[in-house]
Amino acid sequence: MTATVVCPEERAALDVYDRALSRAVTGEDARLVLRAPGGREHRVDAAGWCRPHRDGDDGLLDRCTGATLDVGCGPGRLTRALLARGRPVLGVDVSRIAVGLARARGAPALRRDVFAPLPGQGRWEHLLLADGNIGIGGDPIALLRRCRELLAPHGRLHTELEPPGSGTWSGGATLHDDHSAPGAPLRWAQVAAGELAPLARAAGLRPRASWTEAGRWFTTLAPA
Repeated sequence: MTATVVCPEERAALDVYDRALSRAVTGEDARLVLRAPGGREHRVDAAGWCRPHRDGDDGLLDRCTGATLDVGCGPGRLTRALLARGRPVLGVDVSRIAVGLARARGAPALRRDVFAPLPGQGRWEHLLLADGNIGIGGDPIALLRRCRELLAPHGRLHTELEPPGSGTWSGGATLHDDHSAPGAPLRWAQVAAGELAPLARAAGLRPRASWTEAGRWFTTLAPA
């Protein structure tokens, strides 16, 4: 098995993320702040990723009707939910803590970078990029192109986006919690709803459907 390799400059950000997950499962404060280029802050609570369900998950899960790869699965919320529906599913994440939590809840998961060799390349019927994971790596086109490689010719990529008008950016950001100052460097990105199409086209994908649920925004992409 090929393990993930995290570049040294981003190890600190992964440590921040790991600590937040560890606090979340014990009921402690697990809030994080992602500071984008220019200083704009995006606040998230890792506790939401650790719960068995988030409002807005259902439409995403309903669309995964076959073998699904959950990219950036975190503690395995969606991976476990798909398994409970009888779907063939695998989660991948770079975090040791996240993969351990996913496995503890019965979700199949590998500690693996999405850009590393993965099982089933070119055969996955569905891919998930939920909970902001379109930001992985700080280059949405490169990530979408990699997802295109992983998909079967008839496959579908379901991605969660930020609300319209919230802005699209990529590059260097910092991840913060109450125990990290001035913040850990991280290559990340954000894509707002309504701004995905040109990025998808550059990666050989095209939008097929978009929907909103519980204040969350989603788009399904297919190979062009």
